Parts: sequence; C-alpha cells; structure tokens
Amino acid sequence: MPNLLDNSTKLEHPATPGGALSVVLIAPNPQLRQTLCKLLDGPLATLSRTVAEYPSPQALSELKLSDFDVVVVELDTNAERALELIEAICQNVSATVMAYCGKNDAALLVRSMRAGARDFLIEPVLPGTIDEALARAAARCQTPKHKKAPGKLVTFIGAKGGAGVTMIATNFAVALTKESAGKVVIVDLDLALGEVALNLNVSPTFSIMDAMAHTDRLDSDFLSTLLIRHDSGLTVLAAPDVYQSFDPRGKNAAKVLSLLREQFEYVVVDAGNGAGEMQDAAFDLAETIYLVTEVNIPALRNAKRITAYVTAKFGNRRLEVILNRFDSRAVEIDQNSSRNALAQPVNWSVPNDYVAVRRAQNSGDPLAKEDSPVSRVLFQMARAACGKAVEPEKKIKKKFSFFG
Repeated sequence: MPNLLDNSTKLEHPATPGGALSVVLIAPNPQLRQTLCKLLDGPLATLSRTVAEYPSPQALSELKLSDFDVVVVELDTNAERALELIEAICQNVSATVMAYCGKNDAALLVRSMRAGARDFLIEPVLPGTIDEALARAAARCQTPKHKKAPGKLVTFIGAKGGAGVTMIATNFAVALTKESAGKVVIVDLDLALGEVALNLNVSPTFSIMDAMAHTDRLDSDFLSTLLIRHDSGLTVLAAPDVYQSFDPRGKNAAKVLSLLREQFEYVVVDAGNGAGEMQDAAFDLAETIYLVTEVNIPALRNAKRITAYVTAKFGNRRLEVILNRFDSRAVEIDQNSSRNALAQPVNWSVPNDYVAVRRAQNSGDPLAKEDSPVSRVLFQMARAACGKAVEPEKKIKKKFSFFG
C-alpha cells in the first residue's frame, strides 16, 4: 500500500492539549496542502495528520478517522473522488467534515453539502472563516449540560390564493425579530411557488428541499448551512427558486421543523394555502395557527372549512383568525353573514393598504421596517406572540366590533 502520509505529517496521538480540536487534512495538491496546514494549525485546532492523496477504502479504515474531531478534504485535485470520499467518511464516522475548493463553485458546494460536508471553504480562506468553522465543529463535539426547551412554532395558512398569507407571515417574523423575542427563523413550506425570499429580497443558495431530501443525514449543523440571514436579523429557510415536482412525506417536514425548534426561540411557518402532510406537520407542532382570510364569500367559505379541519384534527392547537385587507367602509357582507361563514371569532384585523403593500413586495423591503397601519397591527401580533403586553388601539376596537 502506498504511503499516504505527507513528509510533514504529525504522527502523535490525535488527542490535543487545551481542548483544541484534532484535525486530519486530506489534500493531494501540495500547494493547497501547504496553505491549509498553516491555516488549520492554531489555537483552536491542532493539525494532527495530513494525507497526501485520496485514500482507498482500506486505507481510509486504517486512518481511524473516528479518533479525530475534524476532517478537511480538498476537492480541486479530483472533485468526484473527493465527494465519494466525503460521503464515505460521513457514513462511518461522526467527525465534522469540511470541504475545500479553490474556486467559488455553487454547484460543487451543493454537492459537497449533500455528501455530508458541514462547511465549504473557498480560496482565499480568511483566518476568521476558519475560526468560525472550527468553532461550529467544537460546538458539535460538546454535549450541552442542560438541554434547552424547544422554541415556539407558529403556522400561517391562507384561506385561498392571494389572501396575503406570505406578506403577513413574513412581516410578522420581522416584527417578532425586532421585538427581541430571541432568534427567529421563517420557513417557506410553499415548495412550488414560495415567495418568502422574494419578499425579503434575499437570494439563498439552498432551500428546504435540500433539507427534506436528505433527512437521513440531517442534523442541526447541516441544517444551519441551508439558512440565510436577512439584514433585520431574521433567518430564512426558503422554498426552491425553481418550479419542480416534489412529494415530501410529513415526517420529513416534521424533522426539519423539530430541528429548527432546537436552534431558534421562534419558528414561523408560511404554509401557503395548500394542504398535505407537510402542512399537517406544521399544524401538529404549532403552538398557534394563524388563519389568514378576507371578507369575501370564497375566502370566508374556505376559512370555515379549514377551521373545521384544524379543530377536528388538532383540537388542542390555538387557532387565531386574521382578517386581511379589512376596510369597514367598504364591507359588502353584513355581521350575521360573517359570523355564520366563519363560526369563529376574528382575532386580528389588518387594514387595507394596497399601495404600501405592493411597494414593499416590489422592493423586497418589509413593511415591518417602517411605521404604517399594517405594521402596527403586525407588531401587536408579535408582542402578543412573545408574551408582551398589547396596548389596545381605538381603530382596532372599531374593527373588532364589526364581528361582535
């Protein structure tokens, strides 16, 4: 068997002093190997071993990678072989695997993450980037003394297409973030035509599809690589940006949402206006289900049907009705008809402000970042959701009185 160890290899036991991570570097390219050796050997980690070529399955077993904390694999020499190696390592050991590439290749990044890599390092690699990746690996190695309680999950569902569920869910999530309720993530469950990322003007590389398609490898570290952060502080798990057929099982969605509850104090789910196992998983885990509807016969009829379904199947979940685009001066349905159609009290009334909402959607600048009649109601909802006092407003009382 050829000697896989580089001349500079450290042969000491993988245990490292001072709690530093023990690192194995697999890098056939000598120049890249030299660069990475300098970057990886520092106060946070000790480069315990370097490997000068991609090992065979037999050699991989002899390396005993389970004794190390981190394995870094260089992709440039042979990307296909490196990806196979990453997958083999991830299937057999619990060490954190990091992929290294000399160029910013989005497709290769996706493939390495799907193979099981937790971080993707791109040339030029800055010391701060290495430190952040090693810090995540260190956190993964540590077992928390006290497991924190899972975060609260709330689900938004629309009574019909165009009811405004994404606008309300997205701005509610921004408002919740600004209320300092803790870390907040919004999840777009509309796999076909989700618009949460568009409403926030972010361009994610990954989507919830990448999570649900690989639940066998999914953990909090992998899931964190699929998220993107909005400038408001809100974190986003977006829907795919391409239209495609995908039929996930409810348990896949449940695993993703449960993992997010371990990382975030609040998980906001935009369930769109569809029905299926994914939506049921979001309902089942929800502390509150927000039903978004309008004052028109089709929307109110659908709202009643959804209310009956949720009540029958998830009766222990709190259901709150949001009346969107409400204008008391232009109501064509009287009070008794509204009561009969909903069979449920209205909890929140969001005023009709077509110009402001359309401007926000076209610019990707959330309404919750400015003061407006719509944002004031959404902030009231956010304060109520995180247990803060909600100050009643005269206008809100007037709208509530329409429904008794």
